[in-house]
Amino acid sequence: MTGPVVDLLYDVAAVPRSGEEAVVTGFAMAPGGGYNAMVAARRAGMAAICGGSIGTGPFSELVLAGMAAECIAVARPRDPGRDTGCCTVMIEPSGERTFVAAEGAEGHLTLADLLAMDLSGVSYVMVSGYTLLYRGAGAALVRWIETSPNLPPLLLDPCPLVAEIPTGILNPVLSRAAWISANAREATHLTGEADPEAAVAVLAEGREGAVLRAGAVGCWLATGGAVTHVEPYPVAPVDTNGAGDAHIGSFLARLDATGDALAAARYANIAAALSTTAKGPATAPEQNRVLSLLSSVETG
Repeated sequence: MTGPVVDLLYDVAAVPRSGEEAVVTGFAMAPGGGYNAMVAARRAGMAAICGGSIGTGPFSELVLAGMAAECIAVARPRDPGRDTGCCTVMIEPSGERTFVAAEGAEGHLTLADLLAMDLSGVSYVMVSGYTLLYRGAGAALVRWIETSPNLPPLLLDPCPLVAEIPTGILNPVLSRAAWISANAREATHLTGEADPEAAVAVLAEGREGAVLRAGAVGCWLATGGAVTHVEPYPVAPVDTNGAGDAHIGSFLARLDATGDALAAARYANIAAALSTTAKGPATAPEQNRVLSLLSSVETG
């Protein structure tokens, strides 16, 4: 449950200091946010349906065009009174990205909206910390999770603003999540553990498993009482925007296809790495490319 947004993508020489202005070397607009993970899942072979809110207006039309191009279905009617929100993304020459976001329709959900969705055939539900953070959506999402005993397994992506999510909103989702996929900073906040192996082990307690994403050093997978460091796929990144989403969507798709979490994590590492070698937020590679590279790595 994460809504798409429109990314306003600025290539900058450096992120400006307070009161100063960035030197901009390029600009583009593209669907982003929850769209990224859905695209990654689709390109890894999994069907995807958007349960987040989509609005009415020019940003929403851009999102819907992108979803149609990727064959991503829409679970609910559009919000007639709000456009989809946007996120200003500043991308430095190193590929690092900085966000400033403003919510739109994706920040608004009601329990009735969620109960009306048809989840038949849905294998996993991805819940974003961003949706939990929105005042117009978080409480309804939690109520839906608490009162729907037959939901598919949940994967929680805590999001970089996890520290801002009220514990009364976050804790019910943590208790229900079958999987957590978090970056190192998010995992440390949730567990108090700075060591990634210790943090992912704590995240996995009482659930099917957890993934701690660590970018250029790969990821840690905890499942079945064991913790495994999954080696990275080395690349020269040009744009890290959406890499975490690419990892999550790819991991879920391959977990659903194979039932093998370790194989899914290895696939996701390659897919996320390749996504950083192209400009744009939704640049996850096609399945055949990743499988070919994965086969070469395993036999090399």
